[in-house]
Amino acid sequence: MEISNQSGIYEFFLTGLTYSPAIESFIFSLFLSIYFVTIFGNILIILAVRLDYHLHTPMYFFIANLSFTDICISTTIIPKMLLNIETQNQSITYTGCLSQVCFVLIFGGLESCLLAVMAYDRYLAIVHPLRYTVIMNPCLCVLLVLLSLFISTINALLHSLMLLKLSFCKDQNILHFFCELVQVIKHACSDTFINTLLIYTVTSVFAGVPLAGIIFSYIQIVSSILKISSVQGRNKAFSTCGSHLSVVSLFYGTAFGVYMSSAVSDSSVKNIVFSMMYIVVPQMLNPFIYSLRNREMKQAMRHLLFPVVLSSP
Repeated sequence: MEISNQSGIYEFFLTGLTYSPAIESFIFSLFLSIYFVTIFGNILIILAVRLDYHLHTPMYFFIANLSFTDICISTTIIPKMLLNIETQNQSITYTGCLSQVCFVLIFGGLESCLLAVMAYDRYLAIVHPLRYTVIMNPCLCVLLVLLSLFISTINALLHSLMLLKLSFCKDQNILHFFCELVQVIKHACSDTFINTLLIYTVTSVFAGVPLAGIIFSYIQIVSSILKISSVQGRNKAFSTCGSHLSVVSLFYGTAFGVYMSSAVSDSSVKNIVFSMMYIVVPQMLNPFIYSLRNREMKQAMRHLLFPVVLSSP
């Protein structure tokens, strides 16, 4: 194969979503609808938290940041996919591909960290309710979000800078619908040992630590809830965690599927399906989970969507 130097390649081709002209309009409409629902739903969450003073609490502050992260990660991927379908041009520039890798890692990592922070928030609220308002002050909430962003950015930059050191073969066809880190590395013609080592060490630790924090928090939460004597008290405590548990299960379940499919199987179809379940579907479903399973959020969104009807006598 003809080798390019480190800066000699100008574009890749995203050939993961190959389709016939007969279903082109269907695929375009499907992803456009997914993107619209994702953006609209998450913006509603952010506006509801911003405008309703009942939601000015740490838990909803983190939910609003999670919604913003979902908007960012969807915008990093879906608009380019729609453009490629509409123009029937599957190319993406070398710079655009590496930028997409970096931003997907940033916002994907930020989402993982935010879910861990939200688990810590629920842990304090249920296990240490008397100290909750003292510990989870506005300053700490902002610091936790900034720390999550800092950690995810460092992780993303580490992988992205290592990609710059690789040489790629010309005429690159990436069997995916976006520039996913593992798939891009597979198309390098230079030694990728360090990059692969980073994926299975740094990324594993980066994802494992938040997950371990979530598991520890919920072990303590369940232990504390079981000590509550009244059934009503238990149900109320569990209801505050139900939405978060659903989002955690969706996020980490699909992430584990992506990890296993890339590590165990070489099937591009499986990788694409699991990646779509991880990078597209949760971001669309999160607003529904938090609005349908949370009474306060549901009421705030009703006031936001139907202010005249609800305010009339």
